[in-house]
Amino acid sequence: MTVMRELIQQELEKLDREQLQQVFEFISFLKFRARLVTIPAIDETNLAALYSEFAEEDRQLAELGISEYAELLKHEDLA
Repeated sequence: MTVMRELIQQELEKLDREQLQQVFEFISFLKFRARLVTIPAIDETNLAALYSEFAEEDRQLAELGISEYAELLKHEDLA
C-alpha cells in the first residue's frame, strides 16, 4: 500500500493545477460512490415463485370481489 501511495504522489507532483482539480473531483466521486448502498441482484427463481404466489392471491381476491359485486347488483335490482 505504501508503494502505491508513493507512486500516486510522484504522479501527482507532475500534474498542473487543472489536472489536480480533476483528480480531486474524481476522488470526491469515489467517496460518494462508496457511500451508496449497492442494490442486491434479483434472484429470478425467487421472483417467479413470488409472481405465482401473488397471482394466486390476486385471483382469489378477484373472485371474492366478483361475488360481492354480484350481491350488490342483486340488492340494487331489488331497491
